[in-house]
Amino acid sequence: MALKKLPIGLQTFSELINGNYYYVDKTPLIEKMAETGKFYFLSRPRRFGKSLLLSTLKSAFAGEKELFNGLYLEKNWDWSKKHPVIHISFGGGGATSLDILYQLFQFNLDRNAKQYGIQLNQSYPPNRFSELIQALYDKTALQVVILIDEYDKPILDNLTKPELAENVRDELKNFYSIIKDNDAYIKFAMLTGVSKFSKISLFSGLNNLEDISLNSD
Repeated sequence: MALKKLPIGLQTFSELINGNYYYVDKTPLIEKMAETGKFYFLSRPRRFGKSLLLSTLKSAFAGEKELFNGLYLEKNWDWSKKHPVIHISFGGGGATSLDILYQLFQFNLDRNAKQYGIQLNQSYPPNRFSELIQALYDKTALQVVILIDEYDKPILDNLTKPELAENVRDELKNFYSIIKDNDAYIKFAMLTGVSKFSKISLFSGLNNLEDISLNSD
């Protein structure tokens, strides 16, 4: 029997499982989060497994049961429901202007819409985000899961440009506030990043997040 490999740098749960890598089963915590809460925020330094966590959540909510064979979640999850998942990451490019930020919004939203055969018509990013959430709910009759990785990177990209950083923050605040506005259509939401911003600023429109950054589990 071949030795398993160490998953150094891997961020995709399916690649880790199918590639015969070591995996410490933390899926009991996923069940706990799904059962006890709905809106989560997690801050961690880079390379601490945030992206892998979101990828694991995505596979679970999307009903990819075969990936969880032998893991706790295999027998402790409702696999009969395959929730639509919106997975957004701002880690792939630098938002060096508001125009590029809008392009990042559109790219992420259109990529998710395409996976479900949905055509979006709204142009303003928050409206487009809301349109996607409601369209997925209407199409599947199931609540939507929202996973956002590197939520703060567009701001961190512009720390040396305070005025632009503030403008980017305001656009992100409007974008994230859509999550709270669409509460009835959402099953679960999680945002991760490297920094922790006060709810008064970036998350003033999304003030129902449970911050688990210092949770002992």
